[in-house]
Amino acid sequence: MTYAPADADFAATLSTLLPPGVLCSPEPRYQEEPRGRYRGQVGILAKPGCVSEVALLLRTANAARVPVVPYGGGTGLVGGQVKPEGTPPLVISLERMNRIRAVYPQENVLVAEAGAILADVQQAALDQRRLFPLSLASEGTAQIGGNLATNAGGVNVLRYGNTRDLCLGLEAVLPSGEIWNGLTRLRKDNTGYDLRNLLIGSEGSLGVITAAALKMAPLPACQGVAVIVVPSPEAAIALLALARDQLGEAVSAFELLHRQGLDFLSEHLPQLRQPFERAPEWSVLVDVGLAQGGDPVAALTTMFERAAEAGLAQDGVIAQSEAQAQALWAVREFIPEANRLVGSVSSHDISVPISEIPAFIARGAEVIAGLGQGDMRINCFGHLGDGNLHYNVFPAKGRSRSDYQELREPVKQAVHELVHSMGGSFSAEHGVGRMKVADLQRFGDPVKLAAMGVIKQALDPNGIMNPGAVLPLQN
Repeated sequence: MTYAPADADFAATLSTLLPPGVLCSPEPRYQEEPRGRYRGQVGILAKPGCVSEVALLLRTANAARVPVVPYGGGTGLVGGQVKPEGTPPLVISLERMNRIRAVYPQENVLVAEAGAILADVQQAALDQRRLFPLSLASEGTAQIGGNLATNAGGVNVLRYGNTRDLCLGLEAVLPSGEIWNGLTRLRKDNTGYDLRNLLIGSEGSLGVITAAALKMAPLPACQGVAVIVVPSPEAAIALLALARDQLGEAVSAFELLHRQGLDFLSEHLPQLRQPFERAPEWSVLVDVGLAQGGDPVAALTTMFERAAEAGLAQDGVIAQSEAQAQALWAVREFIPEANRLVGSVSSHDISVPISEIPAFIARGAEVIAGLGQGDMRINCFGHLGDGNLHYNVFPAKGRSRSDYQELREPVKQAVHELVHSMGGSFSAEHGVGRMKVADLQRFGDPVKLAAMGVIKQALDPNGIMNPGAVLPLQN
């Protein structure tokens, strides 16, 4: 595919069509992504303030065959928000389109523009005594448009689903510059193909999401949090079943923690108080939200007692206050930061069928040990309740990831091969971006890949939308 650059001549064309303030001087942050694997280009930076300005930008770029990279909060972990090579792109940041357009408490619906920060969407729901349940470590920076574009997951998927499950309708601009007014609040609408779910998870490769009608949920009247020591991953899965049998859909989160992650916290964030004096090999964090009249401490206590009788629980801490609950959650939420401070050889966002998790963990350790350096450390943690693990491999203590540079790709390939052989996914919640394009081509179903190519060609025949993300560059 031949592209024209987003250069001074193209900027001059745009400046005659757009109001002042839309075209901006490029800033370094639009060239960066959190893991530092890619350095992006910014030919022109545009910050539209309304959907009609987004439409004009795309229509003009499509006519000139200028590549476009949509930019949200910049928190994506697979390089989808930066274009490191080839023709300099037009980067469209949605940050000015950040309004909460409307809230319908009786419908449990909130309408937000794509540039709204996730934490602000959560607060808008709380202001109406409602819950917007999407919760991520980056929620103070991530934008709802990016969450939708990547179908973000987070800690509450067990109860509420991915971002896809929290969206009723979208407003979006297609590559042609046409505006799709699909901002419905309907929960039932069987009128043909579901364009909403096509755009959700497309990572900016099919268009630009500009607003969304989002589902809110009733705010739990009371919440309980516990960290329970389990003898093994098998016991953790049995405990999950016991918890859901006892509490049903009240279980909001069920997170698996490994000793290695807790050791990283002790090494790099020693000020963070941990629930146990000696880090257990395996533990789970359980979060429950109950309706009016419920007693979460009593419910968690009963669950723990039954688990202990069954040999599934060895020790535990149940929060007795909101402050204690926050302190227990802080342990889980700061593990990614501790990981970052250590510096991984290779990080993996994978999912396997829940019953296969213990076998995956055991076989994964064997695979990593078989790569020639048995001193690498593994931190396996994450969303056990929905089968999504963050399986990250780190250098030995006292060494850096640069010492293992030649092993980064073999480690990734070995982990993804194992995941695929067990019926899993190499990308559970982070998306494909640019980092995993080759993995998708290698492990993706051929029929699905062919259909994706046809859809891309139909909606974006000039290939301007986020070239090189999700699908390989078109020839």
